[in-house]
Formats: sequence, structure tokens, C-alpha cells
Amino acid sequence: MAATDNTNPNLVVTAFWEVNSGEEGAVAELLKDFLPKAQGEPGVKEFQIHQNISKPQEFFFYEVFAGEAAFADHQQTDHFKNIIVGQAIPKLAKRERQQFRFI
Repeated sequence: MAATDNTNPNLVVTAFWEVNSGEEGAVAELLKDFLPKAQGEPGVKEFQIHQNISKPQEFFFYEVFAGEAAFADHQQTDHFKNIIVGQAIPKLAKRERQQFRFI
């Protein structure tokens, strides 16, 4: 069995959102505003948001942070608190997040 590479401190976070019916366009616009702000954070190595072509109410996030502290910092930014917590999350029917390490 291969051992985990503990020398890579990066943290990968994935998120899956399903928005309430009729909120697809509003959430997409919020995320278009949010994305460049998140990508510009010093601890963010990769940050992409995808909208499902056949089910536009579904969004998938792929995020790579320099470590757990960078992820914590991300959640304390004004743009995360305002756009994600304050405006987008209330429009969601479902939100799932998972964290991964590189092997």
C-alpha cells in the first residue's frame, strides 16, 4: 500500500451546490463576482467553479489551498462572508463540502 505524501501541505476542497429552482442565474452571477476575488487570495493555488451543462442548478467547486490556515483565512474574507454566506448560501437547496490531501 502506498503511503500518503505528508510533505505536500496543500489542501484540496471540493464543493457541490444545488440551488433552489429559479435561482440558477442569480447564483451564477454571484459566483462570477466572487471567483476572481477568491483566485487572488495569497493562499489560493487553484480555484475553479463549474456549472453543470445539463443541470444548471448544480455547481461544482475545485479549490486548492496552501494549507489548512489558507483555507481558514479564505473563509474569513469579506467577499466570502458577503457573497457566499450572505447572498449565495440562502439560495441553496443543498451544499456539500469535502477536504482532500495529495498522495
